[in-house]
Amino acid sequence: MERKYIKDVQPDEEIIISGWIEKIREQKTIIFIVLKDSTGCIQVAIEKEKMPDMAKAMSALSRQSVVRFYGSAVKAEKVTLKGLEFVPTSFEIESVAQEIPISETTSQELKMDFRWLELRADKERLKFEIRTFVEAKIREFFLKKEYIEIHTPKITSQCSEGGAEVFELDYYGQKAYLTQSPQFYKQMAMASGFDKVFEIGSYYRAEKSFTSRHTAEAFCLDFEVAHLKSHEELMDLEEDLIKFVLRQTKERFGDEILRVFDTEIKVPIKIPRIKLADCFSIFKKYYGVEVKESKRLDLDPDGEKLICDYSKEYLDSELVFITDFPAEARAFYTKKIDGSFDCMGFDMLYRGWEVSSGAVREHRYDILKEQIEEHGVDSAKMKDYLEFFKYGCPPHGGVGLGIDRLIAKLLDLVSIKESIFVFRGPSRLKP
Repeated sequence: MERKYIKDVQPDEEIIISGWIEKIREQKTIIFIVLKDSTGCIQVAIEKEKMPDMAKAMSALSRQSVVRFYGSAVKAEKVTLKGLEFVPTSFEIESVAQEIPISETTSQELKMDFRWLELRADKERLKFEIRTFVEAKIREFFLKKEYIEIHTPKITSQCSEGGAEVFELDYYGQKAYLTQSPQFYKQMAMASGFDKVFEIGSYYRAEKSFTSRHTAEAFCLDFEVAHLKSHEELMDLEEDLIKFVLRQTKERFGDEILRVFDTEIKVPIKIPRIKLADCFSIFKKYYGVEVKESKRLDLDPDGEKLICDYSKEYLDSELVFITDFPAEARAFYTKKIDGSFDCMGFDMLYRGWEVSSGAVREHRYDILKEQIEEHGVDSAKMKDYLEFFKYGCPPHGGVGLGIDRLIAKLLDLVSIKESIFVFRGPSRLKP
């Protein structure tokens, strides 16, 4: 006898079904059980007179216990679940559940303590079905364009951002770090002549941030392309990627996302591009918000939300690129715009959050070394990184996109914690 998923159950087949008990409803002559597996639910009917031992065992079971039933399904028009009713001939109790310690009204922190129980909900499973689909479409996009997929080390001897927000570890007696991004290795791939690479992987930042968008362990898409001259080319590429992913996801899951998450995927005709300096003029003109000169190196969370509101209301797009940041505000490897204090860096915002950051890189050894020093980083500590650029390296650039954030915004979730299988933060190391 073959075990079948509930979604595949057909009438009059001798099969096995197995899953969690969602509901038990006991009547005078019959016990009804709603059994759930990863694909759906089905009603199981146990007549007390015909199956006294089974009825007695089921009556004593708790919700979320795991049971295996042997038998067959029959058509039952009055049953809302698939129009079928499963009639068992025998059973096995696989696992008896204790009282479940969380409910729909439980606090988020307690739910996270019992994350595996929270994930049993259909809504949670749907999130990760969508996430799986999105990642598959990202990979499809790049493979069609003949990119090479790489897997970079997550343990490194250097800090890719040159800052202090790193997890330090003992690596066979040497000081090492969990990498903040694959930045250096993507650039190494450019110096290796790979031309076009991408990676989907985990990265780590030791930020003591307790916001709805920060995590100590993030899952990201990174890609890098050689022979670029402008960040406009990079934004063109990322825009094509995002519109492809949104269109495909809307086609596959749009109705379910609207029904379950009460939000609609809107694919923009064009993702607007707004220079950072112009954002502050927009804030003043349209919203009466004045931003001090000293605060104009970047957008704070309120500014990100405001420019997204503007883009949605006036430019018909929930996504927007912010471009041409001051060079001093971006990473030392970002290429400067000739004759300007700005650089070829940009962010992409989605529904109020920054979800990606990109730039053309400085590939010329002497200038890169100067920029490292300008940012207050000792170039001697960047010796291994600088080696990539000594022997000829093409101009190049790339993007890092947070998949956790993208999914959170795609589904209009309150927190990034809801889009991650198991969240890690300053106060969260379990489960």
